Formats: sequence, structure tokens, C-alpha cells
Amino acid sequence: MTVLARIFALPVRAYRLIFSPWVGFNCRYHPTCSAYALEALEKHGGLKGGWLALRRIGRCHPWGSSGIDNVPD
Repeated sequence: MTVLARIFALPVRAYRLIFSPWVGFNCRYHPTCSAYALEALEKHGGLKGGWLALRRIGRCHPWGSSGIDNVPD
């Protein structure tokens, strides 16, 4: 994992530790958005992985789709 990806992963890990247990596990997608973000950052680095994570979070809204959405290769 690149340095930039590690920096971008910090808020995601903080969310998983602090807020996720209170919010609950109601994600529309599988894997969850935080798991998707960490996997995207690990596979693609900070820039592309961060962009993929932001796109995924942007799709997560009441009128969006749901289902299995894996990180692209």
C-alpha cells in the first residue's frame, strides 16, 4: 500500500472503529462501502483507489442500486 493510500485509509479505519457500530450494518452493497474503500486503496493506490471509493460512496443513496459491487481489477 502506498503512503498516500495509507493516509486515505486512516479516516476509513476511524469510521469503522468509531461510527460504524452506532450506525449499524445497513449497507446497500456487498462488500460494504468501507471495505470497498480499503480494498480499492490497497489494490489501486491512493489516487485511483480514492477515486473509486468516492464514486462508490456517491452511488450509495436512496435512489441508487444495490447488490454485489466488487472493486474492479
